[in-house]
Amino acid sequence: MNRADDIKGKIHELAEQVAEDEGLELVDIIILGTGRKMLLRVIIDKESGVTVGDCERMSRGIEALLDVEDIVKAAYTLEVSSPGLDRPLVKMKDFERNRGKLARVITSEKIGNETFFIGRIIDTGDHWIRLRLEEKPAKGHAKKKVAEEPRDAFIPFEKISKANLEIQP
Repeated sequence: MNRADDIKGKIHELAEQVAEDEGLELVDIIILGTGRKMLLRVIIDKESGVTVGDCERMSRGIEALLDVEDIVKAAYTLEVSSPGLDRPLVKMKDFERNRGKLARVITSEKIGNETFFIGRIIDTGDHWIRLRLEEKPAKGHAKKKVAEEPRDAFIPFEKISKANLEIQP
């Protein structure tokens, strides 16, 4: 584990503690940049939706702990936000909670000759998800769809490198 991973892990522990105290779920921690240009992005959620007040309380709580623990030695900008409409799907429970919704999934290795999937989350298991794949447009006809039988993709959770909900019109 390198120093950046160690710092991220410590920040994650502190943020998890604050989130739990505030009745929130910690979705993700993202650290961008280094030195004086460092951005520490904390993404939170809750079932009834995240409010500005939730973000403010989370921000104050994390700042206080970061100041006391002195984990980040350089100046940084702290940003606390909700996951948004295209929220990242990071944990198995994210997929379980979003059954029926459209998701974009990228895998670390090919599954059925593909690494990129867009489909509805129709089922989850202990360590896998099942997507009902969207029809692909016909070649040369961007507006027309190819009529095909619905196709499912079974994706092992450990092979998912990135996943997000898709914004639907």
